Amino acid sequence: MTDLNDLPLMLLQYYTTAPYGCSYLPNRIARSQVATPSHLIDNDTYSNLVRAGFRRSGVFTYRPYCDACNECVPVRIPVSLHLANRSQRRALVRHADLVARQVPLAFLEEHYALYQRYQAERHTGGGMDRDNRDQYAHFLLQTHVDSRLIEFRENGILRMVSIVDMLPDGISSVYTFYDPELAQASLGTYAILWQLELCRELTLPYLYLGYWIRGSRKMAYKANFLPLEGLLHGEWHTLAIK
Repeated sequence: MTDLNDLPLMLLQYYTTAPYGCSYLPNRIARSQVATPSHLIDNDTYSNLVRAGFRRSGVFTYRPYCDACNECVPVRIPVSLHLANRSQRRALVRHADLVARQVPLAFLEEHYALYQRYQAERHTGGGMDRDNRDQYAHFLLQTHVDSRLIEFRENGILRMVSIVDMLPDGISSVYTFYDPELAQASLGTYAILWQLELCRELTLPYLYLGYWIRGSRKMAYKANFLPLEGLLHGEWHTLAIK
């Protein structure tokens, strides 16, 4: 069990946000618990927070803290137990020509243009499709932890960008966006498989995927990576997905 009274987590303060509309389930009201101050959340502290169900958006570290709902389940893949299924193996073959390269965690106009296209096509009306350059940078490029920006190119053409956080016990998948014209090409699946392989290379036991919500179509892809562990009542357990 992860105890938020453990040092150095006890040095942090936690507040609960005002209610806001849930982004994933219709007609639901959500709240978040936020860990502050952000400058005290270094890599080790953040790793402990991730194990306790937190996640970050820029330097904003939070977890769901809703009054009457506990549908958001923090999930992770135990790397040594994952075996790619048939569709995942097809994704690996389909994207064998992609070349991954770590680049500096900095603003690039080419990345931002791809992000805009992705949001406009995949998340129209969700708010992020109107992100300007500053909002994009605050969301993906501001960090107090060991974050990496990975770009994926095919024959020199930018196809996908992933941001990941490197933790002592694994990798936290922060965000991935890709060419929306290739939406049916399983690029998102390939990104997770690539991150799993990086975990194996670095002998890291877990890939953290943020939250899974059984009733959310946006979250359904996470259930394709089995076995999947979820944080339930302070303990990590293998989830019964089907």
